[in-house]
Amino acid sequence: MTYDVHAHCIPTELLDLLRVDGSRFGIEVIEDDRGESALIAGRVRLAPFRGILGDVDARLDAMDATGVDVQLISSWIDLTAYALEPEKGAAYSRRFNRIMADEAARHPDRFRALGTVPLQDPHRAAQELRFAVEDLGLVGVEIATTVDETDLDQAHLEPFWEAAEALRCLVLIHPCNPLSGVDLGRNFLDNMVGRPAESTIAIGHLIFSGVLERHPTLVVCVVHGGGFVPYQLGRMQRGFDAVPHVSAQNISTPPSELARRLYYDTVLHDPQALAFLVERVGADHVVMGTDYPFEMGDPDPVTTVLSIPGLSDEDRHLILEGNVTRILGDISVC
Repeated sequence: MTYDVHAHCIPTELLDLLRVDGSRFGIEVIEDDRGESALIAGRVRLAPFRGILGDVDARLDAMDATGVDVQLISSWIDLTAYALEPEKGAAYSRRFNRIMADEAARHPDRFRALGTVPLQDPHRAAQELRFAVEDLGLVGVEIATTVDETDLDQAHLEPFWEAAEALRCLVLIHPCNPLSGVDLGRNFLDNMVGRPAESTIAIGHLIFSGVLERHPTLVVCVVHGGGFVPYQLGRMQRGFDAVPHVSAQNISTPPSELARRLYYDTVLHDPQALAFLVERVGADHVVMGTDYPFEMGDPDPVTTVLSIPGLSDEDRHLILEGNVTRILGDISVC
């Protein structure tokens, strides 16, 4: 059994809902010469929707062709919609999660679902996370690297972190609107450089703000191999050691240790880089991902894992399935 933890989905039922009743949540579906997209809260314009995100047959064919047995399907990150007013955001998340649960239930042997929560209201986010996991059977949640451009450590998310830790469900962190204010529009740098940089900043904040130290059993996975975090841990550690009066005001645990509590997906497109990642954080904290169905995704993820040099059979088993089955088996449903 192989698991893909990083696979995006927009169920057709969700788009149908937004077309007919999106205004109730503060979401307007619009169409122009670029195609169909959405306007969130009257101010956040999304890129055009991609039909393949809702094409279940194409998804299953791709999984079969690449040896992926189970996808943990999660939203297209742009549709987290943190710009919505809290009450509308909570109502949207509830409908979204019900639709994702239904999508997974149609193919229970192939899909497990990650939900969304209204992080713009941390108490509502915690409540929705508990409902999604305990009542709907979702295996966790996908969150963005910022909450409507507020950094995760500044968004007062303690109720959400407490709920996620208590549930021991998966929290998948995915970049969105990378490096707002920086001109990355040329040469596809917004994706190639901006997205991993955005994740690096988010994880840096979670490490040095004390979130990961206060919640040692949080189950957090960072996509795209953790951004640049695993490859700059020496620099983080040097800052912790050399200027603790600045860097270590909120933590006593070394950042190199805190970073090893995270999980990292395999979407790095380089077996040598993945070998370094495994050496740095351990095979027991690396999980297979694809970023399906986007261009920057891994088109042959199982082969990627099998090609990582220096791994034992047990290491490969952990990355392909063992780590995910352990995470799913640890989810607490009260």
